[in-house]
Amino acid sequence: MLPPSKPRAIETFRLGPYALPRLFTGLWQLSSNSWGSAPAAKIRRQMADYAENGYTAFDMADHYGPAEILFGEFRERWPHPEHIFGATKWCVFRKVDPSRAFVEAAVQDRLARMKAQHIDLLQFHWQNYEDRGYLTALCHLQDLQREGKIALIGLCNFDSLRMDEICEELGPGGIVSNQVQFSLVDIRPMYAMAEVCMKHNVKLLTYGTVCGGFLSDTWLGREEPDLYSGMLTPSQRKYLDMIVKAWGSWALFQALLVVLRSIADKYDGMSIANIATRWVLDHPFVGAVIIGARMGVSEHTDDNRKVYGFRLSAEDRAAIEAVLVQSNGARLIRTIGDCGAEYR
Repeated sequence: MLPPSKPRAIETFRLGPYALPRLFTGLWQLSSNSWGSAPAAKIRRQMADYAENGYTAFDMADHYGPAEILFGEFRERWPHPEHIFGATKWCVFRKVDPSRAFVEAAVQDRLARMKAQHIDLLQFHWQNYEDRGYLTALCHLQDLQREGKIALIGLCNFDSLRMDEICEELGPGGIVSNQVQFSLVDIRPMYAMAEVCMKHNVKLLTYGTVCGGFLSDTWLGREEPDLYSGMLTPSQRKYLDMIVKAWGSWALFQALLVVLRSIADKYDGMSIANIATRWVLDHPFVGAVIIGARMGVSEHTDDNRKVYGFRLSAEDRAAIEAVLVQSNGARLIRTIGDCGAEYR
C-alpha cells in the first residue's frame, strides 16, 4: 500500500473564464421521489455543506423538479454567491418553432428559477436531429450570450457529428462543453467524440461514471439483482440493463469490480468508485465528472474527494483493459450508436 497522502487539493479545469472543480454535483435525483426525498430546507443545508467542502459547481436542468429553484435559493443566501457555479439545461423534446421569442422565454425561465442575472452554463439538448432547428435555436442563444444573459453555452447528449457541425457554425469558443455518459462500461466518448473535443477545445461533463452506484464496493461479490424487484433506483435499473444486456454479463462485471478493488488497495483509503471515477478523469477531453447527489438523503463528499491528486499507473490501466477487452464495450458505438443515441 502507498503511504497515506496529505489532504487532497481540489483539482480544477478551465471552462471559459472559470476555474471549476473536476467533480460537479448532479441534482437529477431531485426530479423524482424514487431516489428519496427531504424537506427543502434540509436540501439547501446540504448544498451549503457541499460548497463548504469545495463542491462549488452544481448541475441541474429545466426538468429536474425543483432543482433550479432550490439551487437559486441556496446560492442567493451563500456569503459569496459569485463562487458558486450553476450549470443548467434547456431541453427541447418536441417539435417547436425556435423563434427568438421562444428561445428567450426559455432562458428567462431559467434565470427566474435560479434567481440569477445570468446563467453560468446553459447546456442545450435537442431531441430530433432531422429537425435542424437546433442551429437556429443555438444562434439565438449566442445572441443572448452577447447580451449578457448567458456566460457559457454547452450541449447535452449531442453526438459527434452534430457537435462538430455546431462548433463550426458557432465559431471558436461558441460551445465549451457537451454532457454525455462515460464510464468503464460505456466508453463511446473515446472514439469520434474525443476527436471532436480536441478539434474544438470542448470539454466533456460526464455522468453515469459509477453506473448508478454499481461501480462501487457495495456490489462487489453480490448476486445479480432483479431488475424489477423494486429495490433499485431508476438509475440502477437503467445501468443494470446496460451491463447485462449490452456490455457483457454480471459475472464479467464482478471480474471488473475485483480488479478495481485490487487497484484501490494499492492506494490509501481508495474505493472502487474512486478508481472508476479517476479512470474517466484521466482522459484529457474530460473536464469534470458529475456525481449524482441524493440531497438531504445521503452524501459521499469525503469519499468522492479522494479522487483528487493521484493518477492511475500504466499497470493499473492495463489491468482494467484486460477485463474491458472481454466485454462488448468497444462495440457499443455500433450496437447502441454514438453518445446520446440511447435517448433517441
